[in-house]
Amino acid sequence: MKDKVLSTVLSGLSDKNVRFEDLRKLLLRLNFTERNKGDHHIFHKEHVAEIINLQPLNDGKAKAYQVKQVRNLLLKYKLHNEG
Repeated sequence: MKDKVLSTVLSGLSDKNVRFEDLRKLLLRLNFTERNKGDHHIFHKEHVAEIINLQPLNDGKAKAYQVKQVRNLLLKYKLHNEG
């Protein structure tokens, strides 16, 4: 069964409604390494050239453009199959 957060991110239909903590946990489940600088959560993974820098909104949601960046990265590196 596919992960609900992964399905939501991949669908691209609810980018404004993804909780920051859910997106963060998704990346950690996909074996990304996280480091923090203030409210910046920086994720990287071996064999993935890009890094992802996420910041939560005041309401606890992820920024829509950052959800899109995560989706594009998952598709580009076919990481959605690992979820």
